[in-house]
Amino acid sequence: MLKKIKSERDILLTAVMFFTRIPVPHNIGHGQNMLQKSSRYFPWVGLLVGGINALAFYLFQFVFPLPLSLLFTMIASILTTGAFHEDGFADVCDAFGGGWTKEKILTIMKDSRLGTYGVIGLVAILGSKFLLLETLATHLSLSLFLLVIVAAHSSSRLAAVTLLQQYSYVTDADQSKSKPVADRKLNVAELCIAFAGGLLPFCFLPAVYLLPLILVVIARLYLGSYFYKWIGGQTGDCAGATQQVCEIAFYTGIIILWKFI
Repeated sequence: MLKKIKSERDILLTAVMFFTRIPVPHNIGHGQNMLQKSSRYFPWVGLLVGGINALAFYLFQFVFPLPLSLLFTMIASILTTGAFHEDGFADVCDAFGGGWTKEKILTIMKDSRLGTYGVIGLVAILGSKFLLLETLATHLSLSLFLLVIVAAHSSSRLAAVTLLQQYSYVTDADQSKSKPVADRKLNVAELCIAFAGGLLPFCFLPAVYLLPLILVVIARLYLGSYFYKWIGGQTGDCAGATQQVCEIAFYTGIIILWKFI
């Protein structure tokens, strides 16, 4: 039993190591086998990142006005993850904005340089995130706002997991750091772990806050269909872009909710 618990702990820490800059013990394995298993814990990493963001905002708002508190919170998020998902979103913007064939899209996606579409995409999504969070922070109680932040991070990473689960990996996997994750599909028990982490914050939110997930699902289905149409599947960058867009979709869904309920 203790061996099983230790194994699961190591798999969770592997996911933390892969998706964040948070230090983990040096003896945690990071080989292909461990990385393949770790995808079940991606939404749990979202809980951790969201929790750090929520804590950062809670502390900042005692010292700074709201706009600065949100700005510093977003910086804390980027520092925590190393801009992992933002980088994927920018690569997707460059690739699908500048490429008109599968081969061209995949070639651009591998390029480490940031192009015009990527810059515009980053400005747009970071600006949108800031304005959405400012609106939410203005209208929600502090405790509710903090829970929304955590829920957005966990549910958006769950959406990325479903993308990896549904579509095949299509780029040159031997040259991709995401290959071990993308090549393996989760079994039912592992999917239950992923869904538990992704939906856990909703146990502490009013039931009506499940409704914005409809917009998350719509965004996820559209992105999956779009990626499949152009490249026949997904890449690690596509998963990162999905996380970013679905996080925005969740915040937007809550604001739309106010208009009708």
